[in-house]
Amino acid sequence: MKRRISKYRWLLLPALAVACFLLTIPAGKNPEWIEKWYAQGFYPVLASLLSAISSVVPFSLDDLFYLALIAMVPLLIILLILRKISFRFTGKLILNILAGTYIAFYLLWGFNYFREDLNPRLNFAITLPDKKEFLDVMEQLIEKTNASYIDLPKTNTIKIDSLVESSYKRLEDVLKINYPAGKRNDKSITFSRFFAQSGISGYYGPFFNEVHVNKEILPVEYPVILAHEKAHQFGITDESEANFYAWLVCSQSDSPELQYSGNLFILRYFFSTARGLEEDPQLVKMLDPKVQNDFDRIRKHWQELQKESYEKVAAKVNDVYLKTNKVEKGIDDYYGVVKHVMDYSLDTTFQQKYGLLPE
Repeated sequence: MKRRISKYRWLLLPALAVACFLLTIPAGKNPEWIEKWYAQGFYPVLASLLSAISSVVPFSLDDLFYLALIAMVPLLIILLILRKISFRFTGKLILNILAGTYIAFYLLWGFNYFREDLNPRLNFAITLPDKKEFLDVMEQLIEKTNASYIDLPKTNTIKIDSLVESSYKRLEDVLKINYPAGKRNDKSITFSRFFAQSGISGYYGPFFNEVHVNKEILPVEYPVILAHEKAHQFGITDESEANFYAWLVCSQSDSPELQYSGNLFILRYFFSTARGLEEDPQLVKMLDPKVQNDFDRIRKHWQELQKESYEKVAAKVNDVYLKTNKVEKGIDDYYGVVKHVMDYSLDTTFQQKYGLLPE
């Protein structure tokens, strides 16, 4: 009997992975369960524990983990060629590694994909804005961006990190987060240049609860990108929601650096949405020349960095990843932030409740 159990012991992780997959089915149908028991209960405690460990290490543990997975492929091929291991052993090993990674992903962070949507979670109204309302909100954003302009020649990472944390703490009730839920000191991506060539400005590492920011980004981008990746660490999986959190955290800060970075960031999505409207040229003319210069500088910076082949592959991988995790729009989900900003901007009752109405 013991020999029989030992014989099939290698199936334990694959069996647990199947059980984990089966759990995602009721999770997807009952977001209120995930919100209460996982997102607001289990995950913040786990995030605090994991980030306390990973924050001690100055380099990225998630990067090392991914590199180990990649390095495993040629190593196994070499061992197979040298007949040091059998095909049967290799198959079992790969299956167990994939199963273990799958379980770890969902247990450590992935179940947040099944939490409630932004509007019911934060409790502000879903609107159906018309063209005039869209243009009114966009014009207000342009005015705020012009007014908040500040020259950011270099990045003071310690100062910016402190300011972003202070804003998240102040907006804890608004954003329905369990502050502090761990440590979020950002780490540079190990291969920042390669990631920049793929159009990636930052990423969140779910296996070790790590926030990563690409060191190739411009100083003016740093505050909002940092705030975006910190939103993921708080359990916000949806990219459009993380964009909204980043914008609100930056725009509601008392810091000119954060305000300008957040407003400049969000206008990019509004101008993309406004493209093709007859009012678009006039909206562009409303931009302060210094703000327009920053738009042009950011665009040129990324055009020089990106390699089209890398960017297409990265976009396709990200699109498949998002759709696999129930984000139906894939990479287009990033642009859903316009809807969130419109809903927020038109719900003055919500803004008044939390003292967020502009003076």
